Amino acid sequence: MNLPAAARRATRGLALLTVLALGSAAALPQAPAADPSMPPEGGTRAAPRLTRIRIATVAAPDLRQFEQRYARWFGYVVRERGRVDPELAAGWGAPRAAGRPYVLMSAAGWPDVYLRAVRAPPVRGYRPLATHGWNAIELIVDDPRALRDRMRRSPFTVIGEPEPLRAYPSIVAFQVRGAAGEVVYLTSETGDRSRSILPPPRGEIGRPFIMVLAGPDIHALLDFYATSFGLAPGPVRARPLQLLEAAQGYEPGRALPIATARLAQHGNLIEFDGYSERATARPARAGELPPGVAMTSFGVADLDALRVDYLRPPRPQSGLAYGGRRTATVIGPAGERIELIEE
Repeated sequence: MNLPAAARRATRGLALLTVLALGSAAALPQAPAADPSMPPEGGTRAAPRLTRIRIATVAAPDLRQFEQRYARWFGYVVRERGRVDPELAAGWGAPRAAGRPYVLMSAAGWPDVYLRAVRAPPVRGYRPLATHGWNAIELIVDDPRALRDRMRRSPFTVIGEPEPLRAYPSIVAFQVRGAAGEVVYLTSETGDRSRSILPPPRGEIGRPFIMVLAGPDIHALLDFYATSFGLAPGPVRARPLQLLEAAQGYEPGRALPIATARLAQHGNLIEFDGYSERATARPARAGELPPGVAMTSFGVADLDALRVDYLRPPRPQSGLAYGGRRTATVIGPAGERIELIEE
């Protein structure tokens, strides 16, 4: 599918904002010295308390379809199948997910960073990129143009063609939408990867390295993640994004705010988007996980050290993704579920 020039510009603009939001013009893959997580001159700054992305969870009406598509077209490997523990579902604030089947998958080169799909009924009125919460999963890839050629035969819907960033042409990205309403960005550093802020792909398609979060007030998001988890976001910038214009139906050319913050481990980030008034709270069935990208799980060192309101007290959880470690879930300011796993 060939997209019009406006859509190609949208792809370029969206990827560009992801990089610009990291900080100053120096804070780019070829200039790691400008890392915004570093302390200011003459001072100190504690490391972010979110160490890394552990799991991106999707609420999938058709679990078998999800598994087959990510295995066939992304090369992801099934690591575990099972049913959601009732205590875990209650801890998510989604008690009706108890007993639902799930599948845990990951890239061959990154076996312990997962995509998890949990079976959930579809939700009427859900529109990708038009509601508050987790809106996209960004995966590191090796060759986005070759991957795009292969995707022509896939059931994924391409919503942005591969384009280099205008100012930083070594970074190339495109975007797809899956059948569960999940949006996936596929991004590559084609320059000197040894100096990049992006992680190495370790294969054709690697792990989630950015989770995209949106809400009506970007400053409320940034304040919450800075106060609760010690993140140090880069500056808020604003640019027009045609992909969001199409999804939300606001006036063309309008600029929306964006910022990015790094986690403690290299190549792990959160992107924060301020959405227009046309975006809404995510519709969800009572007691269920929200549709699309339902939840993000992060590693932390000590759940007891965080000053956040857990839905339920931390408790150990079995299964491959947890390994008996304690976990607990927080609801963020945009209604997003944040699962925290002690490491």
